[in-house]
Amino acid sequence: MGRPAKFTREQLQQAALALVDADGLSGLTMRALASRLETGAMTLYNYVSQREELEMLVVEAVLGKVRRETDDHLPWHEALEDIAIALWRVIRDHPHVIPLILTRRSRSPAVFEVTEALLRTLAQSGRSGARLLVGFRAVSALIMGAAQAELAGPLTLQADESPDDTIARFQALPPDRFPHLIEIATAATASDAETEFRASLSLLIDGLRADAAPQA
Repeated sequence: MGRPAKFTREQLQQAALALVDADGLSGLTMRALASRLETGAMTLYNYVSQREELEMLVVEAVLGKVRRETDDHLPWHEALEDIAIALWRVIRDHPHVIPLILTRRSRSPAVFEVTEALLRTLAQSGRSGARLLVGFRAVSALIMGAAQAELAGPLTLQADESPDDTIARFQALPPDRFPHLIEIATAATASDAETEFRASLSLLIDGLRADAAPQA
């Protein structure tokens, strides 16, 4: 009989994710992971053999937190809203992982499962083929784009500038030239990321519902 595994895959996933959360993608190394698990780097080669496998662990750790099952009694648009919000919340909690999700989406089973859950819900609207593809891309673009925009900061911060300072800088623009930019900068003072995401998702779902195939 072979020796029992020293670490479970979940232990490896959570340790790798903790490294990325703390130090970014540059902090994800075999040596750092071994140190976090209090073992030797050579031991880890029994579990992962290359950088890509380390990155897959992180993607699995994040997307594994997304609830993929939906209430069969919910209308498709409500189920879609639930999945989209759950996915957005998980991604925004781990913003350093966004590049990995984007670059590993064609190779990660964890990405496949979340993608299938979104597609299954969208398909209940009567979409198929190209229309299903476009609907999926619209929803996933909103989720990833909103998470990335929040990571970048409101209206893009300058170095050593607080969000309030950034908003004040935009509010000080010439009102005759930039009235609408000033307007949204002012609105940003009373807004928050979740409110904006939910409102954006509601607009998108309204459009998807209007374009849904008639139900028999």
